[in-house]
Amino acid sequence: MMMTSPEPAASSLLPPAASPELVASVQHALALKDLLEQEFEALRAQDLDAFEGMQPRKLEIFQILNALTRVGTPESLLDDPDWDGFKHMIMDCRELHRRNEVLISRKLDAIKGTLNTLLGMDQTASVEVYDRLGRMSRSKRGRGFEEA
Repeated sequence: MMMTSPEPAASSLLPPAASPELVASVQHALALKDLLEQEFEALRAQDLDAFEGMQPRKLEIFQILNALTRVGTPESLLDDPDWDGFKHMIMDCRELHRRNEVLISRKLDAIKGTLNTLLGMDQTASVEVYDRLGRMSRSKRGRGFEEA
């Protein structure tokens, strides 16, 4: 899918005599950046359906960028200095991807910690529970969810 007329946001990132491949690559990199921002918002809102729905489009963008740049081949276009702006955009996208990855990891760690506490597997957690008289008691060895 080749795009010939650059969007206004892409125009400021392109050299005057940009190749059609560079124009299309910058436009797809901008689309990737936007998609990564949308992913972050979906993750923050814990909208996993929206997050999952974005994955096919992200894969499609990666495949298009791979074809346009010819990365990993002797004909790679990325060594041309005209592509420096594009490479900076891709590095920005990598940072956005890492931010999303950190958010996912933190959420998974929180879920694992909650499950371990509920199952009584976390020996270091002090869980506040009520005793038989309805008073708050801090138990060093809490009962798991299955025992409660």
